[in-house]
Amino acid sequence: MDTSKAEELVDVQKNLIRYCGEFVPFIAEKAKGSYIYDKDGKAILDFTSGQMCSVFGHNHPKFVEILENAGSKAIHLLSAILSPPVLALAERLTQELPKSLSKCLFLNTGSESNEAAIRMAKLVTGGHEVIGFSGSWHGMTAGAQSYTYSKTRKGYGPAMPGNIMIPAPYEYRCPIQHCKGSCDNSCLEVGMQMADQQSVGEYAALIAEPLLSAAGMLVLPPHYVKRLKELCEERGLLLIFDEAQTALGRLGTSFAFEAYDVVPDFLTLSKTLGGGLPLAATVTSEAIEEACYRSGFVYVTSHVSDPFTASFGVAAFEILYQEQLAEAAKEKGAYLKSQLLQLQNEHQCIGDVRGKGLLLGVEIVKDRETKAPDDALGQQICSRCFELGLNMNIVRMKGYGSVFRIAPPLTISYAEMDSGIAILNQAIAECCS
Repeated sequence: MDTSKAEELVDVQKNLIRYCGEFVPFIAEKAKGSYIYDKDGKAILDFTSGQMCSVFGHNHPKFVEILENAGSKAIHLLSAILSPPVLALAERLTQELPKSLSKCLFLNTGSESNEAAIRMAKLVTGGHEVIGFSGSWHGMTAGAQSYTYSKTRKGYGPAMPGNIMIPAPYEYRCPIQHCKGSCDNSCLEVGMQMADQQSVGEYAALIAEPLLSAAGMLVLPPHYVKRLKELCEERGLLLIFDEAQTALGRLGTSFAFEAYDVVPDFLTLSKTLGGGLPLAATVTSEAIEEACYRSGFVYVTSHVSDPFTASFGVAAFEILYQEQLAEAAKEKGAYLKSQLLQLQNEHQCIGDVRGKGLLLGVEIVKDRETKAPDDALGQQICSRCFELGLNMNIVRMKGYGSVFRIAPPLTISYAEMDSGIAILNQAIAECCS
């Protein structure tokens, strides 16, 4: 980056709170498909779909059409007033889900959808204890952050009471130093025993991502999820699946839980549901909704059931099925993963490649024997990729920069994937020379 542009970036951000470490040295002027552009027309291939949200690519034509026609429709209403887009989205969403997931609440962010699910779980069970996984990310609001165990907890005072953590299944780095690359559920059994010892007997829910993204792209195996559900039922824990990043085709199915023989008590959606617009949903059963209603459940926010954003959720399902993007994610994900595995063969710094569909992780290590994570090299590769025209997501916080989270739009072409792999290959080679 030349000196004049560096000075320009420092100047324009002088009034901003730095909320994610340092900002990327780039000011995006526009975006389309798999690319973002600055004012000079420099194109950056986006392997992150924005903040993992633009699952259908940037500025999809159907979304642009909604934006162009928004002026003739209701954009915002009193929370108690419903609108056709909200009713249409509720009908379409529940049509795609099992009968036990038939009641919807539409909000703005993943934090909110998880807050609502936790609030309802506490109300219906009468308990207050919530179990979460190590490395998880469920939001930045007070409740959701209390059950988030990424590196975001220190320095902000006490979390809400009742938060309990169990180890996430991390086959490459077994959390209990037991398995050798294949999870046998020991960490789950041990984790739940430890949770029981911590519990005061007031269980409410367990919240889990089918693929833990912030934890390093950790996929929950089917046998693990089956046992997880059994353990929850034994304890009266309601199971919340947080599918912020995994729904709407990303893993090769409309919803990630469809790959398991398990249906959660709550399904929370965000990111991909709005395709880049602030839309989230909490979905649960008729029985849970009725119990909460009778107990006086309240969750009123400024933008609950906004018609404008609900319109994008309706369009999201149209795009997903018309363009067969779940199938595309499965096929393209397999291709991209094979290319990443080839890079692993060529570069010793790549310790592991994992993930599912078009949500993949590449772990950078100092050496493969010790598996010591190399945050500094990860950040260096990330920066060089951007200079070469590829946006790669590596968490920009100290101690968290060794796993690339690769989540390109489902509409990405094979040629664009090849281009991204070529840039990544060059960046690794240069940074390791």
